[in-house]
Formats: sequence, structure tokens, C-alpha cells
Amino acid sequence: MNVYSHITSNKIKTYVVIGMFMVFATGFAYVWGKAFTDDFSILALTGFALIFSGLMSFGSYYYSDKMILSMSSAHKIKRGDNPRLYKTVENLCIGSGLPLPAIYTINDTALNAFATGRDPNHAVICVTTGLLEKLSNSELEGVIAHELSHIGNYDIRLMSIVVILVGVVALLADIFLRSIWYSGGRKSRNSQASTVFLLVGIALAIISPLIASLIHLAISRKREFLADASAALLTRYPEGLASALEKIGKDREPLEAANNATAHLYIANPLIDKRGIHNWFAGLFNTHPPISERIKILRSM
Repeated sequence: MNVYSHITSNKIKTYVVIGMFMVFATGFAYVWGKAFTDDFSILALTGFALIFSGLMSFGSYYYSDKMILSMSSAHKIKRGDNPRLYKTVENLCIGSGLPLPAIYTINDTALNAFATGRDPNHAVICVTTGLLEKLSNSELEGVIAHELSHIGNYDIRLMSIVVILVGVVALLADIFLRSIWYSGGRKSRNSQASTVFLLVGIALAIISPLIASLIHLAISRKREFLADASAALLTRYPEGLASALEKIGKDREPLEAANNATAHLYIANPLIDKRGIHNWFAGLFNTHPPISERIKILRSM
């Protein structure tokens, strides 16, 4: 897949994810209503779910970057706050033909960075202060080029929306399971039918967050290899990013600002076990491909 087809694919996936979320939320509300309420309430609950999912999709499209930056405790900087970082981003934007994104930092000694936003004209690059302190100029250029590649490839739109909508799916599932507990076993008039829908609802509530997370992981892993390759093409120096990834991989400092919802946005998994305790099953749920594999590919270019 080339860069242009990847961009088109990301745009299509964005609308597919939003559509699937709206269908899921509405269907979940219908099952919920059949399990606990009468026919009129089912219609009202389903209509509310359709409106709610539409508003959440709209909000995640236009405001996900602000939510993510707030969750990450990031602070916007100007040129005078960190001329080195500002100049690096500015020079690479000129080389890539991208507009200058807003630049944010996270006050944390861990080494990491991410990009977010809905398109290149509304984009953000965020780096930790630890990254700025410990990387050389060529390594910093490699990291920034990687994040700019996510912006240019429209990865940021898809992944920012996924952050919010996957979280909402988990929240809906949790609310449904809690409603079962607090309902005290009360059901609608058709007890047999409501029992069937109750069992379907429980199954959905348990399985849907896992499925949403697996989709989330599958989308986020593939994009890292293309962003690495695009960064090497932009800087004409693959070793810069390879060396930066090597330092990031060796870092033992946990990133306090990261969480399960935002982990896939970073250049390297900020939640990976720093003690080196890994197993095959845990590896299935990593948000990123192995750093060693990424470094090997970069150094073979």
C-alpha cells in the first residue's frame, strides 16, 4: 500500500468506525429496552441512543484532540519556550509541505511523543520534556518526522476518533451491567422474551469492549511501520529515528500521563512493562509492533 492509498483508506475507515459505533449504540439500546422496559420506552431509548451516538461521533470528530491533550496534561508552547523543538518542527514541515501544527509538551522525564488532530490543518504534535533532554538533534528530527507522517497520512483523525468511541463503548457496556445489578431482577411484561434479550445484552456488554479494543489495536499497529518509512524518507537519515527508538526502548521511566485509551497514539507503547516481563499472550494486546523489529527495518534501508 502506498501513501496515497493509505490516506484514502484512513478517511474511509474513519466514517466506517463512526457508522459502526452508531449502529452498535442504537442496537445496544434496543436490546437494553427489550430486557427492562415496555414497548414505548424501547422506542424512546433507541431514539435517544441514536441521537447520543450521533453527538458523540460529532464531538469525537471535532474535539477529540482537545480531550486527548487534556487527558495527557499537555501544555502548548511558543517559539521562545523551546526554540530547538519549534525550529525542528518548522523545518520538517517545510520539507514535507505540511502546515505547522500546534506544538505541545508534557512535563515528564519519560521518552515519548504523539500527534493528534482531525487533519493536517488542525493538527498537534506533543513531546515529553524527557525526550527533548535525552535525544540528539538527528534523533529528535526522526521522532518529529514520524509524527508528521501520521499527520500527513491522516492516521491522527482515525486514531483520535477511535480513542473516544472505544471509551464510550466500554462505558455503555459498564452501565448496562450495572443496570442489571440495580434492577433487582425486574423485567418487562413479556418475561420470556426479556430474559432472552437480557442474556444477549450481557453477552454484548462482555464481548463488545474486547472486540473494540482488538479493532483499536489492529488499526494502530499497522500504521507505525508506514510512519517509520515515511519519516526516513523525509529526513533522508533512517539512523536518526532508529537511534531514537533504541533510546526510547531502553527507557525505564513510566509515562504518568498515558492511559489505556491514549497509549496507541504514542511513538512507542508508554504502558509496556518496563521490567521486561513479557509473554506471548500479553504481546497480542500491545498497541505497537516490537521496537526491535522497527529498528531492524529502519537500519536495513
